[in-house]
Amino acid sequence: MTKYQQIAAEIEMYIEENALQQGDKLPVLEALMAHFNVSKSTVTKALDLLEKKGAVFQVRGSGIFVRRQKRKGYRGLLSNQGFKKEIEGVHLTSKVIELEVMKPTKEAANHLNIGPDDDVYYVKRVRYMNGQTLCLEESYYKKSIITYLNKEIVSESIFDYIQKGLGLKIGFSDVYLHAGKLKEEEAKHLCLESEAPAFYVESIFHLTNGQPFDFSKVTYHYEQSQFFVQTNSHFF
Repeated sequence: MTKYQQIAAEIEMYIEENALQQGDKLPVLEALMAHFNVSKSTVTKALDLLEKKGAVFQVRGSGIFVRRQKRKGYRGLLSNQGFKKEIEGVHLTSKVIELEVMKPTKEAANHLNIGPDDDVYYVKRVRYMNGQTLCLEESYYKKSIITYLNKEIVSESIFDYIQKGLGLKIGFSDVYLHAGKLKEEEAKHLCLESEAPAFYVESIFHLTNGQPFDFSKVTYHYEQSQFFVQTNSHFF
């Protein structure tokens, strides 16, 4: 974690611990520079990161303000930090259905920029939030980057392991969404009737150097499909 990322995390913790609300003002730039004993550019990068995440907004000439926080139980639709990071304050568990090293499907190979003979870790699991079925998740991890996975890791937070265990830095993601109806196998895992409503999310996750490492297909239980989106740009 870089210095500006560390500062951003500490500011987020300050906002949470002090239960700051929409519109509450943070210390001015100079005060933050003095508190963290860093340059203006470092604090500016930390604030820019927080602004992109939707935690703060800056008003030229007025200061830095807290932005409205997401509702409890809601997940950032465009998040690239994994469930445990995004759905805080809830008990998240997983049931591993499959974990194996295999050759990628044509679709996975295309999204991961690998050949048909390269190896991937295939992970299929059901995720539960406070004991209720949340989603069915199928993921393909490029084995040349994610060199090791086991059932214990897959039962917990894979992204936490990738960052802390493997020391990799997760960068950006491409996300594709569509609604539909559950197929029979999907319905079985989600404890729903076949043809019930479904919300599908496909994501390709990249490291900060641009390398794709994970292609995931998530099918959400329609009663748990609660998301939020924060934007930071004007619409055209």
